[in-house]
Amino acid sequence: MTTVTQAGASGWNWRAVGVAAGRRLLLAVLLLGVWWLVARGVPAYVLPGPARVGDALQRLLASDTFWRDLGTTFYRVMAGFVLAAIVGTALGLLLGSRRKLGEFFEPVLAVTNTISSAIWAIFAIIWFGISNATTIFVVFMTALPLILTNVWQGTRSVRADFVELAHSFRMSRLQVLRKIYLPTILPDFFSGARLAFGFGWRVSLVAETIGASNGVGYRLRQAADLVQTDQVFAWTITLVVLMVLIEFGCLKPLENHLFRWRRPAQA
Repeated sequence: MTTVTQAGASGWNWRAVGVAAGRRLLLAVLLLGVWWLVARGVPAYVLPGPARVGDALQRLLASDTFWRDLGTTFYRVMAGFVLAAIVGTALGLLLGSRRKLGEFFEPVLAVTNTISSAIWAIFAIIWFGISNATTIFVVFMTALPLILTNVWQGTRSVRADFVELAHSFRMSRLQVLRKIYLPTILPDFFSGARLAFGFGWRVSLVAETIGASNGVGYRLRQAADLVQTDQVFAWTITLVVLMVLIEFGCLKPLENHLFRWRRPAQA
């Protein structure tokens, strides 16, 4: 009976995946059709058609700088994001585990959240010039408040009786953070990290357009200056595909694995 039930559930899952894939494919075809129709009525420098953008994408893939620029941008985003994850988690745990300290610094975090990434980019150019540090700094300052806030909020869900019990067993503050706080804030951290990573990609392009001499953002600025709209579309499609691969090939499976205990039971 159990085997039959599992097989039925597995078959249902595969059918659901097939239906979802079919719907997404249909949506993609419809969007391409609308894009093709609209592009026929406007100049190519305003809205190039799918075929023209496809040719531009092929030229990008065949160029010597494509993978180098993509790798450079990916490195900058990852460096800023990892630094923000480390610092944001540490500060979030510190402020969350010490209430008075958290209340004292809460206005600083509120002010930091209101500062635009464009302003951080201007400061970064003044401080670091045209370098990798400019983009890394902008990604870091954009991602840090998101991760810190989520971790901080997660610490508030830690049960006080667990902490008191840990103290009764003479556990050190570091052990309490590692064995009680960290497991509790993990879902909140992951939620903030995914959001911060997406924002990091966006702001990295802003930073590279004004503070870099290579990378995807720099190439987008070059294409815009030369009115090569097909190149802009080609780079945009590349970034969308890359983000989809990261989201559904890495982040989503990782989330499903870490929080598999939260999956709803199927009748």
